[in-house]
Amino acid sequence: MAKITLDNLAHSYLDNPSSDADWALKQLDHVWGDGEAYALLGASGCGKSTLLNIISGLLRPSRGRILFGDEDVTDQPTAARNIAQVFQFPVVYDTMTVRENLAFPLRNRGAEPGYIAGRVQAIAAMIGMEAELDRKARGLTADAKQKISLGRGMVREDVNALLFDEPLTVIDPHMKWELRTQLKALHHEFGHTMIYVTHDQTEALTFADKVVVMHEGRVVQMGTPQELFERPAHTFVGYFIGSPGMNLLPAQVEGTRARVAGPRDADRGCGPPPHRAARFRRAGDQRHPARG
Repeated sequence: MAKITLDNLAHSYLDNPSSDADWALKQLDHVWGDGEAYALLGASGCGKSTLLNIISGLLRPSRGRILFGDEDVTDQPTAARNIAQVFQFPVVYDTMTVRENLAFPLRNRGAEPGYIAGRVQAIAAMIGMEAELDRKARGLTADAKQKISLGRGMVREDVNALLFDEPLTVIDPHMKWELRTQLKALHHEFGHTMIYVTHDQTEALTFADKVVVMHEGRVVQMGTPQELFERPAHTFVGYFIGSPGMNLLPAQVEGTRARVAGPRDADRGCGPPPHRAARFRRAGDQRHPARG
């Protein structure tokens, strides 16, 4: 496991970025704790996968450094970083059996046969594929192949970090819930540092210890699911977290009162307790308190 430090990190896919809009990732300075589970959450194109690929070594950042523990790994290739990554779509060896696919990362590192057999059996039980262990991957469905990809990512116990790039896209809804539960159990048992990319707030809020909300290449808030839900620090967080999202109304705050413009100006008390502040959602034609 490893603490992950993003030091003055930024990335552009252009050779000579000239404006703020040219940067896929704006400056990031964050320290992510050893052994914690994080979800990178945001809309498509906000920079989640770019950041994950920089952490894994598939991309070199245009600026800044990335450290695992105290070691600068910015220029290290993926193989030297001792990470496991699961991608959005299945990556399996079709000519191998399920058992051989799961065992491959361990055999590639010279693990003992007895350990490999036990570990493969445990992971197969975790992903619900014990009965298919001796089947060739070629004939399996897309969601079964993705479960193999997940299993192969989880089979090693000695990795610095486990990285997941929207890994449940092709999984059916009920199995998504089961696999998220298994990932949480794996995290609690082994304490791996986990980073999980998703645009699905349900996945993020049920998986992560801390959710990193990204918007237009920036981290706009990082916190526990409860903190994001009850205390959004950015308008995007208020809009994006929750169903339906929070309404945003222009207002003037004067002491403990807020003046909200409308057909008639209406004063609405906003004194303590703070979680009872005047925040409303609209569902049809009815107004009702959003959170709390």
